[in-house]
Amino acid sequence: MSTISSIEWTESTWNPVRGCARVSPGCERCYAERMAHRFSGPGHAYEGLTVLRKKGPAWTGKVRLVHEALSEPLSWRRGRVVFVNSMSDLFHEDVPLEFIDKVFTTMRNAPQHTFQILTKRAERLAAVASNLPWPSNVWMGVSVESSRYLSRIDHLRTVPAHVRFLSLEPLLESLPDLDLSGMNWVIVGGESGPGARPIEKSWVQQIHANCVASSVPFFFKQWGGVRKKAAGRALDGRTYDEMPPVRSVTAA
Repeated sequence: MSTISSIEWTESTWNPVRGCARVSPGCERCYAERMAHRFSGPGHAYEGLTVLRKKGPAWTGKVRLVHEALSEPLSWRRGRVVFVNSMSDLFHEDVPLEFIDKVFTTMRNAPQHTFQILTKRAERLAAVASNLPWPSNVWMGVSVESSRYLSRIDHLRTVPAHVRFLSLEPLLESLPDLDLSGMNWVIVGGESGPGARPIEKSWVQQIHANCVASSVPFFFKQWGGVRKKAAGRALDGRTYDEMPPVRSVTAA
């Protein structure tokens, strides 16, 4: 089932895969873990996919393929922007290539929508990209939280997606060596929720200046923190909601 999303840079979510595993420091306070744990009881959608630890809910590392969800976007007649697998990672090592291909086939057959995919598993993305169809309504992105993971962007550059984008969230340090060549969009955001790690204004300003110099659309999602609504999402007195052009097609 499609869910209307409160995520600022999308409209809906579609989750043909459930469950995930932590791969880097940006995963430590994953909102999806907390959300999934609320629905992890017997008979619920995320049963067996999370565990409660001292520091809170965490993924067990298991994933569940939701075959019945594969055709859902085909029934949504009015075009929308869809975040694919907000509660998982399509390129998780336990998601078979055959299933990934089925997800891409659905996206190709639903040209009225714009699909946004994010992964931290950029090496696998690059390894299988040539085996997948890449219609122009599929945007492919990687998450980068610190300089240690800038190599994910190099892998993304090898992918023949019509739009390549970065989610620099949660941003955990400055990225002075951020190379935006081949990128079409940048999202920046601070961590939110219990124990949120701080973000510095200068880090965001530096990335924004880089985007301006590189003519790359810049989207500032949030300052984050424990009270993210109070912190807001204005940078230097204005909000930034820049995006690449979104397809606007209504199915007949």
